[in-house]
Amino acid sequence: MSAGDPAIPSEGWAVLHLYYLIEGSRRDPVALDDVQASLAAFVAEDGYQVRAMSVLGQRADVGLLLVGPDFTRLQAFQRAIERSAVGDRLRPCRDLSFVSLTEASEYIPNDDPARWAEMREARLHPYRLPAKRVLCFYPMLKRRAAHRNWYSLPFDERRRLMGGHGKTGRAFAGRITQMITAATGLSDWEWGVTLFADDPKAIKDVVYEMRYDEGSAEYAEFGPFVVGLVAPLRQAFEEAGLAISGTVCSPGVNASND
Repeated sequence: MSAGDPAIPSEGWAVLHLYYLIEGSRRDPVALDDVQASLAAFVAEDGYQVRAMSVLGQRADVGLLLVGPDFTRLQAFQRAIERSAVGDRLRPCRDLSFVSLTEASEYIPNDDPARWAEMREARLHPYRLPAKRVLCFYPMLKRRAAHRNWYSLPFDERRRLMGGHGKTGRAFAGRITQMITAATGLSDWEWGVTLFADDPKAIKDVVYEMRYDEGSAEYAEFGPFVVGLVAPLRQAFEEAGLAISGTVCSPGVNASND
């Protein structure tokens, strides 16, 4: 084993959520050419995708969602950004950083084997992340209190509760697309929830409705919410207030290989 060897999960894909604050004067232009070159090489590989965003509010300025088969490749792209000219102006928001894996829930209904296999594949290998303008991310876990311990519940009860949770989510089909990733042993939280939408109100509505779901009301704890406006990499930095030098052409609206 040596540095650079692959770190490929036996099931699912690697996922990194990264957030940064911009340091220094935002009036001083910075070159983006080296980052654009790294981005082009990254998304040219099968399965690798990026979503760049300018973050709303003051928890961060810019964010990156990286998805792909190999953690080593995701980390290499992250380091390429942080060692670039733009990287000199970025300070990581370490408390918001999140490491996770795509997963296929054990609660997926299995009464239809073909449908079950299709749903598992879509969740484990999300080849086309949604092309939406707004991205919301938050971590969560299930309670383990003495009187409310998710992990002491029988499997059938957990499946019932998650079935109701899924029914609430399906009511937002067409307005919201979600990606649930598993983080037990990888981050301080157990799951990460990434919501994609064009309408910010849809995000507010689905999270509000989920709070009344029995599984969430009784057993869920939520971490910090971060919301960003998805855009090509250059546009995301510019929307965050950073001046970019040159006339580099950005790839499509989602800064990926769509």
